[in-house]
Amino acid sequence: METINWNPAELLKLSGSYWGTCALHAGVKLDLFSPLAAKPQTAPELAAGLGIDERGLTMLLDALTALQLLDKQGGCYAATGFATEFLDRSAPGYLGHIILHHQHLVESWSRLDEAVREGAPVRNRVSHEPTDAERESFLLGMFNLAMLNAPKVAAQIDLAGRRRLLDLGGGPGTYSIHFCQHNPQLRATIFDLPTTRPFAEATLQRFSMADRIDFSAGDFLAGPLPDGFDVAWLSHILHGEGPHGCGKLLANAVDALEPDGLLLVQEFILDENRDSPLFPALFSLNMLLGTPEGQAYSEPELVGLMQQAGLSQIARLAIELPNGAGIMVGHKSL
Repeated sequence: METINWNPAELLKLSGSYWGTCALHAGVKLDLFSPLAAKPQTAPELAAGLGIDERGLTMLLDALTALQLLDKQGGCYAATGFATEFLDRSAPGYLGHIILHHQHLVESWSRLDEAVREGAPVRNRVSHEPTDAERESFLLGMFNLAMLNAPKVAAQIDLAGRRRLLDLGGGPGTYSIHFCQHNPQLRATIFDLPTTRPFAEATLQRFSMADRIDFSAGDFLAGPLPDGFDVAWLSHILHGEGPHGCGKLLANAVDALEPDGLLLVQEFILDENRDSPLFPALFSLNMLLGTPEGQAYSEPELVGLMQQAGLSQIARLAIELPNGAGIMVGHKSL
């Protein structure tokens, strides 16, 4: 565990760090970066173009400049090279969807004390009761995150000889796309809620993968799942459930596999003591805020759940991923 050298200044910096976070969220929600990536503008010019208050906008632009996301020269503001790459809506690497998803979580995080006191969520589950804006930011936010990691993951997992992949809870299908790109013999099925279908189909069209990847709608806990697969991919879905729900989900996934099928689980993984790394520990609180029983799991807990589901040869793959993420693999017996 990395040592934090606490002092009053660092403590207060942490306590107020949400100010910078909220400035970023506001800049993305107002879509300030896109026009400023196209050309430098003064605050009055941008305020007139967006139809918003000049005084408030000027304050936000100056704060974003202080955060080094904007440049300011002679009263004109422009997006930095980094902001142009990741915060301009027209950029291929745009990360605004996941940032807006984070913005939608702020209200519930401000009520963490209530969730801890009651041991119950204080917000609706995004995957089941979202507004249209929440659904879009969540699903496209998952696309944003997956696009950062999927190329690396698909290149390092050996699926030679595997023909059919089940992407359980696969959302827009980002991992299916990259697995199929790296494995020409592979076809995939995304299994997710019906409301996810439009986002998945749009993503498949964007990557010209509609002929190799299809979408099947349903509830992966209730089942039944389609079957006949020789590999199943479960990326960041176990943390939404308690141990019993995880057991059902894994059992359903194993039933969908052919003998000698491969099951892969990606999660933010805690150490054995459950007190590090930092991001999975904080992410567990995010699950407390939004789900009845969800949590981050430790590696031994994941091994135990996979064993109970009938998997063997369980191991953690040697793939370095950000934020304490890791990938577990298990095999269905012949």
